[in-house]
Amino acid sequence: MTTSLFMPRFASPLHSHAGTSTAALQGPMPAPRWDLSDLYAAPDDPAIEADFTRLSQQAEAFAARWKGALKEASPADLVEALTCYEEIEEGLGKIGSYAQLLFAAHTTDAACGRFAQSVRERSTEISAHLLFFPLELNRLDDAALEAGFAANKELASWKPYLRDLRVFQPYQLSDEVERVLMDLSVSGRNAWVRLFDETMAGLTAHLDGKDYPLGEVFNRLTDSNRAEREKAAKAISATLAKHNKLLVGITNTLAKDKATIDTMRGYPRPVSSRNRANMVEDEVVDALTQAVESSFPRLSHRYYSMKARWLGLDKLEHWDRNAPLPNVEDKRIDWEAGKKIVYNAYQSFDADMGAYANKFLTNPWIDAAAVPGKSSGAFAHPVVPSAHPYLLMNYHGRARDVMTLAHEMGHGIHQLLAGQKQGYLRSSTPLTLAETASVFGEMLTFQSLLEAETSPQRRHHLLASKVEDMLNTVVRQIAFYQFEVQVHDERRKGEVSAEKLGKIWRDVQTRSLGPIFNFTPDYDLYWSYIPHFIHAPFYVYAYAFGDCLVNALYGVYQDQPEGFAEKYKEMLAAGGTLRHQELLAPFGLNAGDPAFWNRGLDVISGLIDQLEAAPAL
Repeated sequence: MTTSLFMPRFASPLHSHAGTSTAALQGPMPAPRWDLSDLYAAPDDPAIEADFTRLSQQAEAFAARWKGALKEASPADLVEALTCYEEIEEGLGKIGSYAQLLFAAHTTDAACGRFAQSVRERSTEISAHLLFFPLELNRLDDAALEAGFAANKELASWKPYLRDLRVFQPYQLSDEVERVLMDLSVSGRNAWVRLFDETMAGLTAHLDGKDYPLGEVFNRLTDSNRAEREKAAKAISATLAKHNKLLVGITNTLAKDKATIDTMRGYPRPVSSRNRANMVEDEVVDALTQAVESSFPRLSHRYYSMKARWLGLDKLEHWDRNAPLPNVEDKRIDWEAGKKIVYNAYQSFDADMGAYANKFLTNPWIDAAAVPGKSSGAFAHPVVPSAHPYLLMNYHGRARDVMTLAHEMGHGIHQLLAGQKQGYLRSSTPLTLAETASVFGEMLTFQSLLEAETSPQRRHHLLASKVEDMLNTVVRQIAFYQFEVQVHDERRKGEVSAEKLGKIWRDVQTRSLGPIFNFTPDYDLYWSYIPHFIHAPFYVYAYAFGDCLVNALYGVYQDQPEGFAEKYKEMLAAGGTLRHQELLAPFGLNAGDPAFWNRGLDVISGLIDQLEAAPAL
């Protein structure tokens, strides 16, 4: 499948965040590294070359058989073609997934980088033979397809895939142009993304006379000592300033690349292509954004004003945003204990979900050790249905890391269920729904931690931490989205200066986080470390979509627990075959209703109410 018009073969991480430390947790049972041998033994595994050779031959034969023939194909012929196409795509996806996972675990290893690039280049060459297929599918007559669905049950099972493919029909270019765009992506967009990843993975910050990996210094922004947080923040700013010219250049280049292609295709807005891929209407995203922005005062402004009082401060600086609450022990949770918490949360909800979680926790499918040279974020990669998903994170033993494990576990289970039932091409879930299982898993784990905690002070801390996580997921991600909208709009007028980028960033942060913050000029650089802006423009609103959706969904679960788990598992197993309206209907929810978003935001506001009503720290 071409990466220029349709959904990418090499799935972007479904969840990732920067700013985690690379100092390993000390304990009796260290966090594990994954074993990728279920895919391939090593980059020089002869099976990789054999698979590439086989897939190349299959792709050439596929083009010879089907190119120009789809218009006259019978329903049975279309089923044969789609099945063969899926087999080739899954084979390429397996190799691509292995290369991507290897690179994520060894980002600073030049050999891994070269291997990943060679896989991308060879896959693109093979994909050139397949490019015609989705383009010609999009030219098929609607009435003829509908008649084929009615006449052939197997073809009808492909209806959701063809439906989602054909949403791009109005923006499709000629076969020749699509081929050029695909070929140029290797030396164009993909090369700039690789430059960003390798640059960020190698960055260090100078602190206390030593150079530390940037991720480790970001982790110090949670230090209980305010002076240490300030030092860390200024060290991060100094590093970002040193590389500002490069990061500004990468951002401008990729934004211009997107603007050029969007203009060629005729997309009305920079976000429109993302919304199409997410199978969500522009108006729904606009309603979400407006609902969150109108709630800034009752959510983030209110919470951070309380936090300032708890910290005894008249104003918060940006390095105070993630400060721990006072008088709370920094309780560490070793890997084995963290595993048990997450497993029990899933098991208590549903035995099947517990069994799926146990598969991840007892097999080498998770890379959780915080080690140098590894991607600093967290993600779940679906890989291919014939294998299994892999999870990556950096486990430091904090309660937040337990929540991250629960989050990525939700992604992994979602991918496992959808892949088993729908296959490679029909299992991919739009980003707006991809966060559902992950955020729901977080909520289950949070409630489990809260119920087990007997100390009022620790309960208050857990509640505040959950609110902060939700604000990061909803308020902060919508602010990120608003930043992107302004940047891409500005880029269409011309190159955006570093100063303008900083001003846009500071404006959206001030508006979203509230007047309690004093943002110093060095914070203007912090937009430049966020990988989502580079990897997947406008990805970020999906987090807010998912969080608000799950808040509403969790409310249904609390009100009507009977039969909820079965409907929930069916929703996950549907993968990409159903749209958000169809998935939410069994729960009595409708994301098209403006009140839906306020229902989710009310959950966050209610937790802040509890904090306001609690005794002072």
